[in-house]
Parts: sequence; structure tokens; C-alpha cells
Amino acid sequence: MKVAGFGCCTGATLASLRDVLEHLEGQFGAVDALAAVSDKAVLVRDLGSERGLPVQIIANEQLPVAETLTQSSYSEQARSTGSVAEAVALLAAQNRNEQRPRQARLLGARQISSDRKATCAMAEGVDP
Repeated sequence: MKVAGFGCCTGATLASLRDVLEHLEGQFGAVDALAAVSDKAVLVRDLGSERGLPVQIIANEQLPVAETLTQSSYSEQARSTGSVAEAVALLAAQNRNEQRPRQARLLGARQISSDRKATCAMAEGVDP
């Protein structure tokens, strides 16, 4: 199961998310689900509706437990994680909302949209 996790700033648009997701899918293939933190979920839900994909919402409190490849000082200060996109992708791929979490790994560091307003990372979960 591949999950695309998103981070974005206030000025991000649906086009920002599409841009960075298409770039990642070109590298790693199609995704099975999308993920975001609750206060940034509106655009991600819109993208999920557009593509017919489920969206997993990750609580801010869960972000610090994810080991990210990127270490953004802004993300660290704002969300206590090195990368919101990487953290939500990894946590969603692990399916932390279920009784039995999966093993999961990031497929690479987060990518940034052309307009620099959104980030996206892809993680892959494997059932034990």
C-alpha cells in the first residue's frame, strides 16, 4: 500500500498538490491513499475526491514519533517533526489508526511543488 502524505502552507492550492503528487507518482508509481494533518486536510480531501482515493487524517500529536529523512527547522518548530509530509505518509502507511500497525518505509525524501507551497512524500506499508 502506497500513501502520499502532504504538508502545505496557507497559500497552497489544489494545483500545488496535484503538481507535487504527479511528480512523485512519476518516480514511484500510483498511490493507494492520501494523508494529511487535520488542519491541512481540506485540500487533500478535495484531491482525494477528485482521484477517488481515501484520505487518512493524522493527529498532530502523532507526528513526533515518525522518523523523517528531511529535517526542516520550520517543521520542527511548528509541528515537532522534520517533515510533515514525510511523517503523515509514514504514519498513514503504518495504519496507526488500526489495532495492528504495518511495517512501513519512506520511498524517498519529500518533494516540493513548483510554486513551493506544498510538499509531498510517499511511503509504502507492508502487512506483517
